[in-house]
Amino acid sequence: MTVTIYHNPACGTSRNTLEMIRTSGEEPVVVEYLKSPPSRDRIVELIAKMGITPRMLLREKGTPYGELGLAEDKWSDDELVDLMLAHPILINRPIVETPKGTRLCRPSEQVLEILPNPIAEDFVKEDGEIVRAR
Repeated sequence: MTVTIYHNPACGTSRNTLEMIRTSGEEPVVVEYLKSPPSRDRIVELIAKMGITPRMLLREKGTPYGELGLAEDKWSDDELVDLMLAHPILINRPIVETPKGTRLCRPSEQVLEILPNPIAEDFVKEDGEIVRAR
């Protein structure tokens, strides 16, 4: 199994996560999920692998979350997945899948827990924050 990242290049957290993966020596499969959204089955599979609910995968900022009324408890898990399919921007990112697990990597250093190889040197995020090598 390779490393896969569901990535949005406009997102700093996603860019930092991608660079940490590369710093570890892996060249991941990069899925720009806004251009190539995952299928319904794939979204459901990723949610299950992460051990979270569809609601926990929703992104609020910069999305139609508010206008769709997604803060209301009336939405079923299936309906939330359907809305993510209709509006992929609602899928929070980055999601990283490795042989060691699948995670929503917010903050980006969450990826360190599932990388096949640790980063060998400190990593400096775009904002200057230092992530210590493990």
